[in-house]
Amino acid sequence: MTSAITFDAGALIAIERRSRRMQALLEEIDRRDWQVAVPAGAVAQAWRGGPRQARIAALLSDERTEVVAMDDPVARAVGLLCGRSGHADVVDVSVALCARQRNLHVVTSDPEDLRTVDDALILHVP
Repeated sequence: MTSAITFDAGALIAIERRSRRMQALLEEIDRRDWQVAVPAGAVAQAWRGGPRQARIAALLSDERTEVVAMDDPVARAVGLLCGRSGHADVVDVSVALCARQRNLHVVTSDPEDLRTVDDALILHVP
């Protein structure tokens, strides 16, 4: 795989639901000391707070995890990519853009949606 990876909201939800595949991936991330990028929009889609989300909170607070902000330049790039790809979901597009800009694999529950945005992304389903 890679030394860093991008998670979408589905990956975060899989962590919350204690998916065996995500647990194995999290263990591999720990073992290999990988970096994790999570676009802020994906956090917003998955985050509801409370004790059930303790595992997500732990991931997001880990020093190896970057919650990627959507500032003005990123927002404009996402908007342009929405227009070019015909995909209207700005969070999906921000995940694809984050991965493309950093040359990262993506852990996603919506591989077809992300393929619509960028068919060259390397996708993994949790």
